[in-house]
Amino acid sequence: MLNRRQFASLISLAVLGTTGPARGADAPALMLANVYRPGATPLADYWVSEKYDGLRGYWDGQRLLTRGGEAIAAPAWFTDAWPAVPMDGELWAGRGRFSQAASTVRQQKPMDDAWRALRFMVFDLPAQGGPFDERIPAYQQLVASLGRPWVQAVVQRKVASDAELQALLRQTVKAGGEGLMLHRGTSLYRAARTDDLMKLKPWEDAEAKVIAHLPGQGKHAGRLGALLVETPQGLRLKLGTGFTDTEREHPPPVGAWITFRFRGTTNRGIPRFASYLRVREDWVEKVPTSG
Repeated sequence: MLNRRQFASLISLAVLGTTGPARGADAPALMLANVYRPGATPLADYWVSEKYDGLRGYWDGQRLLTRGGEAIAAPAWFTDAWPAVPMDGELWAGRGRFSQAASTVRQQKPMDDAWRALRFMVFDLPAQGGPFDERIPAYQQLVASLGRPWVQAVVQRKVASDAELQALLRQTVKAGGEGLMLHRGTSLYRAARTDDLMKLKPWEDAEAKVIAHLPGQGKHAGRLGALLVETPQGLRLKLGTGFTDTEREHPPPVGAWITFRFRGTTNRGIPRFASYLRVREDWVEKVPTSG
């Protein structure tokens, strides 16, 4: 039997979402971020960039893959002349346009007009070797040599203090951005979740699997009221807020993985103010193109 402290610890691990959907054999070995902790991070050691609200894209030198290892059906012109070396980045349609990016990537038959609105924001060269301090100019030079306006190098900067970092976060979010990323300059590219890479957002987030659709009442009668979801470690909770009218009419299917956001946890490790955010970026249900 677990004691109360062990049970709370287990629940906390579930909330953090250390695992998720099963990965394919081609899933890239990605560097994943932990959450930034004020006061515990030597900011002088880190580079800071915007956290782009798109879908993780990994160019393995031949194919463009999702975080889960699924081949992305990009138009031939989009990846034409890309180098035979891995590039890690984000497929991004602009601030506040995650749904547009996701819809474009999900198409089995790529639509040129939709793809022309996407940019591949390159933020690392996994096979380059050397510390991130050296990989920054390497990926910037590589992107510049491609001469493709839809392939862009992510800008990195330094901040002097947590107050400056928080001010940059507020400025970024006010302008429509999702948050910030912090990357340790001396770090090598490691396929692990590590403090060498951290994310900073106004909300925390985690992933869970849709178990059931709970019917709505009152103004939501006849459509979705809430999702019953389960985290990778078995914690079940209801998400009843955060949905658009369209999402209540057409909710994520049972079995889909979704991202929810929250503000901290209770003393039992339960997420506070949890609300639905979106279908998880690497749970991509392919949508056929008509015609």
